[in-house]
Amino acid sequence: MRALAIARASTRRIIRDRTALFFLLVLPIIVIIIVGATVRGFSTFRVGVDSVGSGAAGQRIVTALDHSRGIDIAIYTDQKSLTTALARGEISVGVLLPAGLDAVESEAKPATVTIFAEQVNSAQQAAATAVSSVILGQGALVQSASFAAAHSSSSYNQALALATSLQGTTPHVGLRNVSADTSASTLPQGYSYSAPTELVLFVFLSALAGGAAIIETRRLGMYERMLAGPVRARTIIAGEALTYFLLALVQSALIIVVGAIAFGVSWGNPLAAAALVITWALVGAGAGLLSGTLFRTPEQASAIGPTAGIALAMLGGCMWPLSIVSTTMREIGHVTPQAWAVDAWTSLLSRHGTITTIAPQLGVLAAFAVVLLSVSSLRLYQRLR
Repeated sequence: MRALAIARASTRRIIRDRTALFFLLVLPIIVIIIVGATVRGFSTFRVGVDSVGSGAAGQRIVTALDHSRGIDIAIYTDQKSLTTALARGEISVGVLLPAGLDAVESEAKPATVTIFAEQVNSAQQAAATAVSSVILGQGALVQSASFAAAHSSSSYNQALALATSLQGTTPHVGLRNVSADTSASTLPQGYSYSAPTELVLFVFLSALAGGAAIIETRRLGMYERMLAGPVRARTIIAGEALTYFLLALVQSALIIVVGAIAFGVSWGNPLAAAALVITWALVGAGAGLLSGTLFRTPEQASAIGPTAGIALAMLGGCMWPLSIVSTTMREIGHVTPQAWAVDAWTSLLSRHGTITTIAPQLGVLAAFAVVLLSVSSLRLYQRLR
């Protein structure tokens, strides 16, 4: 009970620090949004369209693009603003529809639709391919209408309306994507990449920075006052460890809930994910306690701790997949607990793993937790004597 009281008091002290609360709860979500949007891959393209003067024919193309899966439309009123947006990275590709497109189509003449994209940019080329597919589909309708109008008594507009209506009722060929590689070595792109990696990053980083609370408690002589009463050193250590463990769990739960509700992240097998979160929270608790015994001042813990946490995160694959680095760097990365945690999340999210498949990673992380908690507890015990 006394350990719980110490944990409650320490937690309140940390929560009252608005700066600590920002780094604990707000910053992780901001970083998840930024990184998730950056590594979202080729699943969604923002397409800029200049359709001024193209008439109803141009509007049909715009509507078709807008209703295409994976394409978001941005309307521009001139070519300069369109190309400027493309150069700034605001859009993935630019589409310029020619003026008078209605008249060109009705006369069955060739029409040129300009697509702006960089040849060396794979993302823009993928977007250009998606846009070209939609435009070619509209071109097929125009050809059908022109053919029907030329060989029947129907007008071009009547034939086009009929072709459009038939397009909606014609059965489509179904496609199903099947992954041939069941040993994916990277997390899914988008928020399914940023959410788990930032969870690993921030739980450890926040714990290191949070070690400043233990240093401040020592400096204020609060431990001495506790020891003067009926409180043993091991009770204080248990209470502080529980504080960091609970804070790590709260931070992890926040990231998981926000990731699932706001960004649609699937966290995999619930039992395995829960075991991984708890084990990583224990690692964080050990890191927090160790930080509180390594540094002399709270300022050192707040400055050096996050720097060390980011360095370990970079080595451990939180910033980029370890699959893209050399074998040597990959082996060095697995000296850190972050690499094993990211490996476990990769198994859960990319390979539909279970608690059995991530058992090796959980075992290594548990070993890290035991070492960190043992070393930090021993150091804190020596300082309390």
